[in-house]
Amino acid sequence: MILDFDNSADSVKKVNWYLKTSEVMNMPDTMIRHMRTVDDHKSVDNHTKILICSSSGGTLLVDRATRKCLFYAITPNAHSVEYLPGNRIAVALSTADKGNRLEIYDAGRSNIVLFSDSLYSGHGVTWMAGRNLLYALGYDELRAYSLVDWDTPNPGLQLEEKWTLPETGGHDLYASSENQLLITTSKKVWKFDLNSNAFEPFAPLANEPDVKSVYYDEKADHLIYTKGEISWWTHNIYSINPTKKITIPEIDVYKVRVIK
Repeated sequence: MILDFDNSADSVKKVNWYLKTSEVMNMPDTMIRHMRTVDDHKSVDNHTKILICSSSGGTLLVDRATRKCLFYAITPNAHSVEYLPGNRIAVALSTADKGNRLEIYDAGRSNIVLFSDSLYSGHGVTWMAGRNLLYALGYDELRAYSLVDWDTPNPGLQLEEKWTLPETGGHDLYASSENQLLITTSKKVWKFDLNSNAFEPFAPLANEPDVKSVYYDEKADHLIYTKGEISWWTHNIYSINPTKKITIPEIDVYKVRVIK
């Protein structure tokens, strides 16, 4: 579901786009059971496509206009997905048989893993073009990877740095600027300075537990987030500056992403 934020509040919503994963066209029938939930979703390729991953075990790339499946892969307990240069796709897999990994795919070659690295309880993956690095979040660590042999049929990743999280339960990873990452854990939200390599509590949500996703515009001081209020999901999207709550009773909301 894509909402018009400015024209949505409380239970009144302006929906710009909506799709059930079971309604994706040209998707193999075998993928339906792997897309029962939506754990991450990102608007990519000039907002013409949507990347979707599911903890039910699948990842899709969908054309927004035609709603057709452009790519699919079986990705056990996938919790985060990212679009990379050269039409490549990174997926972070959480705990599962054949999970606990970071995997790389080519959008033109469905269900073929090009590269993988172990990552316990993979939960976040974010590409930072300005640094030319892929950041990945696990249970108790943050990693930075560079792209290797990227213009070949056999691309890979090189681990450049890794940092131990100040507490366990790494959950969501978001780049609020070229110099800062936001990281949610089981108990609070942290900011990570990419220049000093220092973790500090993120003041607006420093003591907010179970935050499942976070967006922050540093210039506008605009914060949007979701938190687990009914087990791992919620029916509410929270905003600060402006302050509002958007309620969506008809779906179980896990993560919110913002299209700029």
